Amino acid sequence: MIESLRNVFAIPDLRKRLYFTFALLAVYRLGCHIPTPGIDPLALEEFMNSQASSMLGFVNTFTGGSLRRIAIFALGIMPYITSSIILQLLQVVWPYLEKLAKEGEMGRRKITQYTRYGTVLVSALQSIGIAVFLESARTPTGAPLVPSPGWGFRLVTILTLTTGCAFVMWLGEQISERGIGNGISLIIYAGIVVSFVPYTVTTAVRVIKGELSPILILLLVPFMIAVVAFIVYMERAQRRIPVQYAKRVVGRRIMGGQSTYLPLRVNTGGVIPVIFASSILMLPVTGARMLPWKGLQEVMDYISYATPFYYLLYVLAIVFFSYFYVSIIFNPGDLSENMRKNGGFIPGIRPGKRTSEHIDRILSRITLVGALYLAAVSILPDLLLSGVKLRYIPFIGDSLDAFLTSNGMSWVTTGSGIQFYFGGTSLLIVVGVAMDFIQQVESQLVMRNYDGFMKRGRIKGRRG
Repeated sequence: MIESLRNVFAIPDLRKRLYFTFALLAVYRLGCHIPTPGIDPLALEEFMNSQASSMLGFVNTFTGGSLRRIAIFALGIMPYITSSIILQLLQVVWPYLEKLAKEGEMGRRKITQYTRYGTVLVSALQSIGIAVFLESARTPTGAPLVPSPGWGFRLVTILTLTTGCAFVMWLGEQISERGIGNGISLIIYAGIVVSFVPYTVTTAVRVIKGELSPILILLLVPFMIAVVAFIVYMERAQRRIPVQYAKRVVGRRIMGGQSTYLPLRVNTGGVIPVIFASSILMLPVTGARMLPWKGLQEVMDYISYATPFYYLLYVLAIVFFSYFYVSIIFNPGDLSENMRKNGGFIPGIRPGKRTSEHIDRILSRITLVGALYLAAVSILPDLLLSGVKLRYIPFIGDSLDAFLTSNGMSWVTTGSGIQFYFGGTSLLIVVGVAMDFIQQVESQLVMRNYDGFMKRGRIKGRRG
């Protein structure tokens, strides 16, 4: 491992890419600490402490803590992800975008340009909501967050947050183009990872003060290790379809005749379905809290974080986006046609349409397994850490909550009391992005005839 790390920094091009990636991530983290003008920092700190276990706290995880400070990067990269979701959904129903997606590199550049425009629009709308919300918000003691509300504060907030979001989007694109790894994923990764150390210290302090049981922590640590091991195992899981290539004569050489396999990953979509599902669920709840309509806020409370309807919608959204994303990035028809042109076939399956249907059937089954795996990893740790707010179940919620509390089972509704920054969604994104990053560094080393991080074979990342 030490020798491999030396090789990483011994290659000039790879070293420059790593330094460039780390430098832009450092710029992103710096921007997460620059506050937006016009907000009382003490009142904001008091208000955010009272909202730590709400949806605002969950959104704050993906922004690297910048939402808690209402920093210039408070919107993070989520508007870009939201815009990407909208554009990909429109490709299914709008023939113009569908045609652009099939035009190769030029079409993808055009769609990327539309995504940027959509990002600016979404971030501007969210900035308006944040500005109005901050003006109306009060701390538990009744102090206002904005000492001087008005259109001056609103315009400054909109300009600051929208520009900050556009700059974060540019940082992500530059990392993808000139650095190593997917820039958008690495920005989300950096935002989550920086929360681990301070909240680990906070948890340790709570144990020392007697607020948390040491036995609970001793049970939680092996559970988290097991979850990480399960994530690594599932990310590497494949369904291998045997493929036989017939012999053919090309000039004076005989080509083909070998047996191989088609590897279909169980989790083909990676962490994208989880990020998409989180983004979709954040929008209505966060938007409702930023609007002064109490009736809408009461309705949105039923799908707020840790409610039964939230978990149900979260699972359904992960399953939907798993199938949706796989249908975009994987086309069984094109794959079967390429196999047929190269003389390949699946034993026992006719080439062409039958092969396409066979691959599609297998892909549908393993995608369901992958979607359920993503849902389980995302939901189960949150259930243990935050519990389920059963009182939001219509008709029987209050009585069920009272019954569990009276029988010493209040942990079902309150969880373990540890903040959800250690939840399954965070672990899934961190482990998945880290595996992708290591795989890309490994590929760069092997391509230049250097030993990778493992002497025997290559590290298999999520897309390995």
